[in-house]
Amino acid sequence: MICFEQFHHTHELFLNEECLNIYINQLKKNKMKKTIATLLISLSIFATKAQTWTLDNSHSSVNFAITHMVVSETAGNFKKFSADVTATKADFTDLKVNFTIETASVNTDNEKRDEHLRGDDFFNAPKYPAITFTSTKTVLKGNNLTLTGNLTMHGKTKAVTFTGKYNGTIKDPYGLNRAGFKLKTVLKRSDFDLTWNKTLDQGGLALGDEVTVTVNIEVTKK
Repeated sequence: MICFEQFHHTHELFLNEECLNIYINQLKKNKMKKTIATLLISLSIFATKAQTWTLDNSHSSVNFAITHMVVSETAGNFKKFSADVTATKADFTDLKVNFTIETASVNTDNEKRDEHLRGDDFFNAPKYPAITFTSTKTVLKGNNLTLTGNLTMHGKTKAVTFTGKYNGTIKDPYGLNRAGFKLKTVLKRSDFDLTWNKTLDQGGLALGDEVTVTVNIEVTKK
């Protein structure tokens, strides 16, 4: 197709009508392509935006257990804690967690013992009011969850790995998306300079060095 016509006398070039229509249509197509591309980029950004989940404290818990007098075990929990839970994927394979526990909220159903735990021999709650955990790596295979991160307690920070289960996600009767996790780890008190102890007359120590920590997390999202 010849898109230019040359006038015999003037030797000037002019775009004929058919080619002009083709040119206009091409401009429209290019504009449409740009619009579609912009829309796809916007949708992609929206789809990958981290979704924030809200911790349901009334259905979550932070529990611990430690060997007592060699032959038994003493358990306790923390009453006050908070968490920022985010994920861009619905299956939580890129789960990120920032968890904060108030040390002064330690509870073993024995006020005298709890005061001892809040004091200098243990958590020293006035000086170290919080225990924090920030996740750095998530591995989820089926429902088996491994969450690695940095735990800070009593002025010391250590890499810690929690293992457990992702219990799934449901739509609750109130229209909220609800997900649950159960995670466990074993900490050494000595790693965090929590070394108070007493030697028993018959040998052994009043408290074990290892503490089993179990965290149940329930979160919701609209």
